[in-house]
Amino acid sequence: MITVKIIREYDHQIRSITISGHANSGPYGHDLVCAGVSAVSFGLVNAILTLAEENLTIEQAEDEGGYLHVEIPPQSDQVRPDDVQLLLAGMVISLQTIEHDYKEYIQIVNG
Repeated sequence: MITVKIIREYDHQIRSITISGHANSGPYGHDLVCAGVSAVSFGLVNAILTLAEENLTIEQAEDEGGYLHVEIPPQSDQVRPDDVQLLLAGMVISLQTIEHDYKEYIQIVNG
Protein backbone atom coordinates (compact mmCIF):
# COMPACT_ATOMS: atom_id res chain seq x y z
CA MET A 1 0.00 0.00 0.00
CA ILE A 2 1.10 3.56 -0.68
CA THR A 3 0.99 5.87 2.32
CA VAL A 4 0.96 9.64 1.85
CA LYS A 5 1.73 11.59 5.03
CA ILE A 6 1.00 15.31 5.01
CA ILE A 7 2.48 17.51 7.75
CA ARG A 8 0.90 20.93 8.23
CA GLU A 9 1.92 23.93 10.31
CA TYR A 10 -0.36 25.44 12.96
CA ASP A 11 -1.77 27.76 10.25
CA HIS A 12 -2.64 24.72 8.05
CA GLN A 13 0.16 25.42 5.57
CA ILE A 14 1.69 22.23 4.20
CA ARG A 15 5.21 21.76 5.56
CA SER A 16 6.10 18.36 4.12
CA ILE A 17 4.73 15.43 2.17
CA THR A 18 6.11 11.91 2.44
CA ILE A 19 5.05 9.15 0.06
CA SER A 20 6.15 5.59 0.74
CA GLY A 21 5.32 2.07 -0.33
CA HIS A 22 3.97 0.49 -3.49
CA ALA A 23 0.36 -0.09 -4.46
CA ASN A 24 0.89 -3.54 -5.98
CA SER A 25 -2.37 -3.04 -7.87
CA GLY A 26 -0.98 -4.71 -10.98
CA PRO A 27 2.07 -6.49 -12.34
CA TYR A 28 5.38 -4.64 -12.44
CA GLY A 29 5.25 -2.02 -15.17
CA HIS A 30 1.45 -2.08 -15.26
CA ASP A 31 0.60 -0.74 -11.80
CA LEU A 32 -1.70 2.18 -12.63
CA VAL A 33 -2.00 3.40 -9.03
CA CYS A 34 1.78 3.65 -8.59
CA ALA A 35 2.09 5.30 -11.99
CA GLY A 36 -0.62 7.84 -11.12
CA VAL A 37 0.87 8.70 -7.73
CA SER A 38 4.34 9.01 -9.25
CA ALA A 39 3.11 11.26 -12.06
CA VAL A 40 1.21 13.53 -9.66
CA SER A 41 4.00 13.78 -7.09
CA PHE A 42 6.95 14.26 -9.45
CA GLY A 43 4.89 16.64 -11.59
CA LEU A 44 4.21 18.76 -8.52
CA VAL A 45 7.83 18.81 -7.43
CA ASN A 46 8.91 19.88 -10.91
CA ALA A 47 6.18 22.55 -11.02
CA ILE A 48 7.31 24.04 -7.71
CA LEU A 49 10.95 24.03 -8.74
CA THR A 50 10.17 25.61 -12.13
CA LEU A 51 7.15 27.86 -11.67
CA ALA A 52 7.58 28.98 -8.07
CA GLU A 53 11.38 28.98 -8.25
CA GLU A 54 11.45 27.38 -4.83
CA ASN A 55 14.23 25.39 -3.22
CA LEU A 56 12.86 22.23 -1.67
CA THR A 57 14.46 19.55 0.45
CA ILE A 58 13.91 16.35 -1.52
CA GLU A 59 14.79 12.81 -0.49
CA GLN A 60 13.93 9.80 -2.61
CA ALA A 61 14.73 6.12 -2.84
CA GLU A 62 13.86 3.66 -5.56
CA ASP A 63 14.04 0.53 -3.49
CA GLU A 64 11.28 -2.05 -3.09
CA GLY A 65 9.34 0.25 -0.78
CA GLY A 66 9.38 3.42 -2.88
CA TYR A 67 9.98 6.70 -1.04
CA LEU A 68 9.67 10.43 -1.70
CA HIS A 69 9.95 13.12 0.97
CA VAL A 70 9.47 16.78 0.06
CA GLU A 71 9.97 19.46 2.68
CA ILE A 72 9.01 23.07 2.11
CA PRO A 73 11.32 25.68 3.66
CA PRO A 74 9.96 27.97 6.37
CA GLN A 75 7.83 30.78 4.93
CA SER A 76 10.46 33.39 5.60
CA ASP A 77 12.73 31.54 3.15
CA GLN A 78 10.12 31.00 0.44
CA VAL A 79 10.27 33.05 -2.73
CA ARG A 80 6.56 32.66 -3.59
CA PRO A 81 4.83 30.96 -0.64
CA ASP A 82 1.25 31.34 -1.94
CA ASP A 83 2.17 29.72 -5.25
CA VAL A 84 3.88 26.84 -3.46
CA GLN A 85 0.89 26.22 -1.20
CA LEU A 86 -1.52 26.35 -4.15
CA LEU A 87 0.52 23.76 -6.05
CA LEU A 88 0.73 21.56 -2.95
CA ALA A 89 -3.04 21.81 -2.45
CA GLY A 90 -3.51 20.71 -6.06
CA MET A 91 -1.29 17.71 -5.42
CA VAL A 92 -3.26 16.71 -2.34
CA ILE A 93 -6.55 16.95 -4.25
CA SER A 94 -5.14 14.81 -7.08
CA LEU A 95 -3.91 12.20 -4.60
CA GLN A 96 -7.29 12.26 -2.80
CA THR A 97 -8.97 11.53 -6.13
CA ILE A 98 -6.74 8.47 -6.59
CA GLU A 99 -7.42 7.43 -3.00
CA HIS A 100 -11.18 7.75 -3.53
CA ASP A 101 -11.11 5.30 -6.42
CA TYR A 102 -8.39 2.96 -5.10
CA LYS A 103 -8.75 2.95 -1.29
CA GLU A 104 -7.23 -0.52 -1.01
CA TYR A 105 -3.96 0.70 -2.56
CA ILE A 106 -3.38 4.22 -1.20
CA GLN A 107 -4.00 5.94 2.12
CA ILE A 108 -3.55 9.63 2.92
CA VAL A 109 -2.87 10.55 6.55
CA ASN A 110 -2.41 13.92 8.18
CA GLY A 111 0.32 14.04 10.78
